Amino acid sequence: MVYENPDGIRIGLEVHVQLNKLKTKLFCGCSTEYHDSEPNTHVCPVCLGLPGSLPVLNEKAVEFAIKVGLALNCSIVEQTQFHRKNYYYPDLPKNFQTTQYDFPIAANGKIIIEGEDGEHVVGITRAHIEEDPARLQHMGTIDRSKGTLINYNRSGMTLIEIVSEPDMRSPKEARRYLEKLKSILDYLGVFDGDLEGAMKADANVSVFWGDRVEVKNISSFKGLERALVYEIMRQKNHIRRGGEIVMETRHFDEARGVTISMRTKEEEHDYRYFPEPDLVPLRVADWVPGIRETLPELPDAKRERFMEQYGLGETHARALTTEIKVANFFEEVAAKVDPKDAAVWVSDILKGELNYRELSIDAFTVEDIVAVVELVTGNKITEQSGVEIIRTVLDDGGKPQDIVEKKGLLKVEDDIVATAVEEAIAENPDAVADYLGGKEKSLNFIVGKVMQKTKGRADAREAREKVLAKLNE
Repeated sequence: MVYENPDGIRIGLEVHVQLNKLKTKLFCGCSTEYHDSEPNTHVCPVCLGLPGSLPVLNEKAVEFAIKVGLALNCSIVEQTQFHRKNYYYPDLPKNFQTTQYDFPIAANGKIIIEGEDGEHVVGITRAHIEEDPARLQHMGTIDRSKGTLINYNRSGMTLIEIVSEPDMRSPKEARRYLEKLKSILDYLGVFDGDLEGAMKADANVSVFWGDRVEVKNISSFKGLERALVYEIMRQKNHIRRGGEIVMETRHFDEARGVTISMRTKEEEHDYRYFPEPDLVPLRVADWVPGIRETLPELPDAKRERFMEQYGLGETHARALTTEIKVANFFEEVAAKVDPKDAAVWVSDILKGELNYRELSIDAFTVEDIVAVVELVTGNKITEQSGVEIIRTVLDDGGKPQDIVEKKGLLKVEDDIVATAVEEAIAENPDAVADYLGGKEKSLNFIVGKVMQKTKGRADAREAREKVLAKLNE
């Protein structure tokens, strides 16, 4: 199937990634561990933009940026340079942002995502280094705020801005692109995606192949998809009413689920770029071979290895390799039990229970899931009981073996199940007659009565087989 894109939707993302695994900011020695600190306590003359202060480039930040560029299949520039991007805004005390313009550190890359019609390639235009502005906290919604507070702790943090081509054709593809990008960055170990401000996206979106509108500062996967769904519908409705789409910048209001016009879209010449006089050009070509050797196994390569090494299907391999923590967790489990059993219990069952509770894989231990798998595959408990153990550990704590004993989850003996089958058939003659008359659903009713009599300790599949055998005698 080839996706025809009937509404002519084009989406490109500018993703700002905060390299918060660095110990200090981009141009000064202020600590990056500011998230639990009082406002305006992780600051100095450089990140406050005070007159006479001079920037000193963080070498490790450049290494991290090159690593990101290589992971995104980009070419790394031989020599890069910083520029001043001039504009006035309260979160920018210098009235300019130090960024890269003509010579981004990385360009011409790609990411492969699950598209509307199979694997889909999204081009990476460029990735460049820049400093993060301060954080504005509006007193109310952005369009009705009675005032704005400014926290400069974030000012000067290292950002890498990753700009895609407008290759995404739906909000779903855009969300998958952002999820894949976060997965790659997690594998690289250059940022902690759970911290505030770690990743923000500006979405450029157009319909019917027309002019684009930029939606700024979207901070979640769900928020990105919602913002794009709304903005696409807004543009289509506006065109159908005879209006024209103009290039503008809009804000996504998470609470109301709408985009709000902020200003007409600036062009590059509005920013009056010019080379940063306080930072010399930087030659990085010689750094690339050494940094390339430090790249870890990335999600796509790990997925292929899981399929080959453990004999997993693509669905399980993909689900297990999206998050580096889940991939590592699975491999520890697979070293102790059958890998295919490990894949089912980690991917299908444990992850589902964790997602329902909005918990990470850290909420469960390898030892506990191994114990559950061994109890089930050892025919000591049913799969249903295994799920019950996982839920109990997550909700109330405890160890699997103790929960088995406390709740009496050990499987009943075959003769007890056989007795329960005979009783269920004898006590429900109408259901038996309905089944024998061709009503298949009646079989499930009888099996349910067997499970009730054994208090859920019989294996449902085995109980069904025994009921069928008895009915067919």
